[in-house]
Amino acid sequence: MKFGVADYGMTVWDGGNYDFLARLEELKSIGYDGIERLECIDAADAMYKAAGFRRLNMDFATCRSSSVETTLSFTAALGKEYIWHTPGDMTRNVDMDVFLRRSRCFVDAAARFGLKSALHNHLGVRIESQEELDRFMTECPGAQLLLDIGHLHGAGGDVIGTVEKYFDRIAAVHFKDVFIKDDSIGIDRWPERLRFCELGGGNCGVPWEETAGLLKKLGYNKWVLVEHDTHLREPLEDLKISLEALKTIFC
Repeated sequence: MKFGVADYGMTVWDGGNYDFLARLEELKSIGYDGIERLECIDAADAMYKAAGFRRLNMDFATCRSSSVETTLSFTAALGKEYIWHTPGDMTRNVDMDVFLRRSRCFVDAAARFGLKSALHNHLGVRIESQEELDRFMTECPGAQLLLDIGHLHGAGGDVIGTVEKYFDRIAAVHFKDVFIKDDSIGIDRWPERLRFCELGGGNCGVPWEETAGLLKKLGYNKWVLVEHDTHLREPLEDLKISLEALKTIFC
């Protein structure tokens, strides 16, 4: 098992990712094994950054480049297992049937590269609710799941039931806690309703401990990815708290 960071929240806090090696060194210093995505603009950049990970004895789960085709190519060439599921428009404006048709095409394309296409459930996108997630998993049987427990709980979904039902199709798991700022606001305005935070800092019962315990019981041995979309203080403080909390369960 590897513990990594989905470092979107760090980039928001800093205003950008200006030095990826410095970021890796910071995360290594508090016990992480790597980050979720190697971000690259071309093949030379991908090779340079992959070498940087290797030099620091760090790793990454997948890649993202300037186009879907190059992302597929680089992710496959660098020996990774999954790619984020990105079949065009991911917003709630796209018709569900259209999204599912495109999704099956994307899954097939990824398979030709020897990759799994992993859907990242997320508030405010096409696959948001439990019902939508279940329909997607049924109608796209070749897809895997990049499960985000915070987003699913925030959408009113069943995190534990989802792990039990789709365990064999989970590519990786995003761990985060949820703090409700104003429960009078609906999830259609989710950034005003809630924020994501370090494990133990939430106030709405995200079952992160139960999820980690269940994954361990079921023999999960893939990436565990901490993601805090919104930091209110130095990100390394939050990230260390979450990592230590997870290691008390998994290790």
